[in-house]
Amino acid sequence: MSEPNMRITLAVGPNCELEAFSLRSVLEYYGARVHMHWIGRPNDLVGILSGKTRDKSDYLILCFHGEEGQFILPELAEDVYVENEPRSCYFGAEDVLQHAHLEGVHVVATGCTLGDKKLAEALKLCKAESYIAPKDYVDGNASLLFVLMFMYELINNSSTTRTAFERAQAIDDETGLYQLFF
Repeated sequence: MSEPNMRITLAVGPNCELEAFSLRSVLEYYGARVHMHWIGRPNDLVGILSGKTRDKSDYLILCFHGEEGQFILPELAEDVYVENEPRSCYFGAEDVLQHAHLEGVHVVATGCTLGDKKLAEALKLCKAESYIAPKDYVDGNASLLFVLMFMYELINNSSTTRTAFERAQAIDDETGLYQLFF
């Protein structure tokens, strides 16, 4: 069996299952190796961002809903959290700065408002190669289409990150909400 041409970690937040199943199916069809991680608590996301539970990946796709530049996590009962675990259903720039180590990884987030400049700057400070996310509230279908087109350009056409981004962003006004940060 030949080596896959791209390794992708797909981290899936609450209520994003259909998007994640669609992405995984198509990305594997493109020839990528996809590692799925279901995020059930804040420490699951911490493990992915820190690299402790993330497989070696070229891309990290964060399938989450977002609000005001923060990832929405499951809300847990107070007695369910473990020691030193973030205790909020929102995970923002400060949390990223505290936990993330992303050297050599390109990051794509699909949730609304996750293209927030503070969040992008935090990911850059944590050594992400690039960060792509929508700056406002984006239609879920457009978000799925953006990621699939972006990855198609990277994998099948060997496009640069910038060229793949520009082609995916140009589909319509909704995909035009995506921003690229280096």
